[in-house]
Amino acid sequence: MIRVVVADDQPAVRAGLVMILNAAADVRVVGQAEDGEQAVALCRELKPDVVVMDIQMPRLDGISATRELAGVCDVLILTTFDLDEYVFGALRAGAAGFLLKNTDADKLVDAVRLVASGDGLIAPAVTRRLIAAFAQVSAPSELATDVDLSSLTAREREVLECIGRGLSNQDISAELSMAEATTKTHVSRILAKLGLRSRVQAAIIARSQT
Repeated sequence: MIRVVVADDQPAVRAGLVMILNAAADVRVVGQAEDGEQAVALCRELKPDVVVMDIQMPRLDGISATRELAGVCDVLILTTFDLDEYVFGALRAGAAGFLLKNTDADKLVDAVRLVASGDGLIAPAVTRRLIAAFAQVSAPSELATDVDLSSLTAREREVLECIGRGLSNQDISAELSMAEATTKTHVSRILAKLGLRSRVQAAIIARSQT
């Protein structure tokens, strides 16, 4: 069962998200937060697999909350906008991915499953566009400059290149002919060696090297 916390300051939106997620047989909403501070406190207490987080919230915004939750749980950001500084900030803070608020119910549930499995939201076209733009604008000065890829093995470099292309763990396993558990291990080691908070940041690094 995938345990989820939903954080949104709009009661109607929050209720809708809870209803959609609880309708999935393998997802259960274990907590609700109406602002960023409450979201951080709930996640530290409940330790969910994923928190579905709005960006613009009172007391503590979604970006700051995402930064505080590094290592606690994966963050799936929901935003009204396609490309804006709030989303860029969320990715820098370590968000695993994002969706637009007008996404349909099935895609929301699939996104939660992807984030919970460690894949993040790199495959959808909107995410690829954002990662490309983010890499061009921000990565060279804020992420890529100080990253030394020499610590990666040849296999880890291959996996990183696949991450940059937006491949899921399952796709990487098929392309490189290895078990999915092995792929997950490689991804974890890449993040640790490069000092990155999320798979999305790894994708930005990979794209900046091409």
